[in-house]
Amino acid sequence: MKKVVLPLLMLCLSSAALKAQDAETTTSNDYNKWSIDGNFGTNKAGNPMTEGYHMNVTNLFHADLGFRYMFNTKFGLKLAGGYDVLNDDGSGSRTFKSTVIGINLQGYANLGRIMEFETWTKRLNLLGHMGVGVSQLTNQEREDGGFDGQDHLGNFLIGLTGQFRISNRVSLNADFTMINNFSQHKTWDGGPYQRTYQGFDSTLYNATIGLSVYLGKSGRQHADWFVAEPNADKLQDLENRLSELETMMNDSDKDGVPDYLDSEPNTITGVAVDSKGRTIDRNNNGVPDELETYLEQKDRDTSRKIDEKIAQQGVGLEKLINSGYVNVYFDTAKDKPNAQSVDGINFLITYLKQNPGKSADVIGYADEVGSSAYNKDLSRRRAENVKKILVDAGVNPANLNIVANGEQSLGNDSRTVRTVVRRVTFILK
Repeated sequence: MKKVVLPLLMLCLSSAALKAQDAETTTSNDYNKWSIDGNFGTNKAGNPMTEGYHMNVTNLFHADLGFRYMFNTKFGLKLAGGYDVLNDDGSGSRTFKSTVIGINLQGYANLGRIMEFETWTKRLNLLGHMGVGVSQLTNQEREDGGFDGQDHLGNFLIGLTGQFRISNRVSLNADFTMINNFSQHKTWDGGPYQRTYQGFDSTLYNATIGLSVYLGKSGRQHADWFVAEPNADKLQDLENRLSELETMMNDSDKDGVPDYLDSEPNTITGVAVDSKGRTIDRNNNGVPDELETYLEQKDRDTSRKIDEKIAQQGVGLEKLINSGYVNVYFDTAKDKPNAQSVDGINFLITYLKQNPGKSADVIGYADEVGSSAYNKDLSRRRAENVKKILVDAGVNPANLNIVANGEQSLGNDSRTVRTVVRRVTFILK
């Protein structure tokens, strides 16, 4: 049982490995890696703000520009710079104007490729990014006086970028980024900032739209959009391996033992076999025990029936055999008798044992399926196998003559006619 299960397990594992092998076929030469990303949009400063100073959500102006490099289709790095102008909302707030200039380095994850967006869209994608940077805050205007110089901040950035592919060279981006700052000494409006602890106690939000312009060889997709095609050679190799495993599991003689374990892949249909596909022959006389037992059990009964039939019809036994009433039949392309032929074989064994001076031509035939040369050889093998069964049952081999008549046509190509044609018949002398 283990030997049968093993190739089945190999078949399952080979199928599961198909996707993993596909992933190995992509090389860095299949897609472009560099892009220039530019965005413009709104900003909103959170903590810290001096009481009486605030800004609205639709405050313009934010701009950033970056150079991004993708190591592969899923991960990359981006070096970018940003510029923000922070203003009061124009009503309900004391006036101020501050600017923030910063530079950052962020890691990018191509979430669209990781989550296999390509299975449902070729135009939409999603990038995730996070990183660190530095920036400086400068106050230019403040109603009650700002500060001179710059306040230097450390930044931690995290965000998401939605993409719409316009072409292999350009995609439209919509980005939302949250910037948490530390080591901040001034409020966004330019006032003093009294902190009770050091940490990420300051936030700036950016919501922008922009473009990614892809660099590299013309005609190639960028890593943002590239999806590897399966390697034809590796796929063919895997298909060949699967085909070999399926072939191993074939059972040509339908005895329940796969061909790769079958020591006798052409046993007679319906005859019991052992775990290696060998017909069971405990007395080693060359005749399968099951067939031998059946012949012994049927011998007397069959002889009685034959005698009765001859008596009723008034026909001699030899004439009955020579007229083609006693035949051995075969399945398509098989050279071993099928299970329905036992009575015919037993009939002839009985006759030849009772008449040891008689000889017989053992004549093989085949249907018209296949070439003439093949059918000639098949008819010979069928006759030889029937002769072997007769000899193993005690018939003198010198009294048996092999005749290979090849294919025979009865003028009708129906399945029933072909079944009758695939036979061995006998002529007594």
